[in-house]
Amino acid sequence: MIKKFEIAVIAHDGKKADMVQFLNKNKHILIEENIKLIATGTTGSKVESVGIKVKKMLSGPQGGDAQIAARVAEGKTKMVLFFKDPNSSHAHEPDISMLIRICDVHNVPLATNEASAQMLLNALQLD
Repeated sequence: MIKKFEIAVIAHDGKKADMVQFLNKNKHILIEENIKLIATGTTGSKVESVGIKVKKMLSGPQGGDAQIAARVAEGKTKMVLFFKDPNSSHAHEPDISMLIRICDVHNVPLATNEASAQMLLNALQLD
């Protein structure tokens, strides 16, 4: 069996609906490319509500960002799609910064908006 490519999806509260819409629009890529999704807890619940399978971690403020960062560091998560809300402050900002840093340290692609996320998913189809 072909090994699944793991992508983490995270979205701030103001961007969760955008993430769900984005994933639903790109469901064909997720299926064709054998992608396994993981997500922070609340984002994962929203994604599941439209019938997309996802493994849920803790919610971001409860440590979900750190759990995903650990998977990046371990080489399990190969890409992170993090729809950040630039117009809101977040109590767990240090965790968010740590996740971004870990992606940079381990050279893991990170998209923080829909346009860059779309480009990353489209690139998977070119292989």
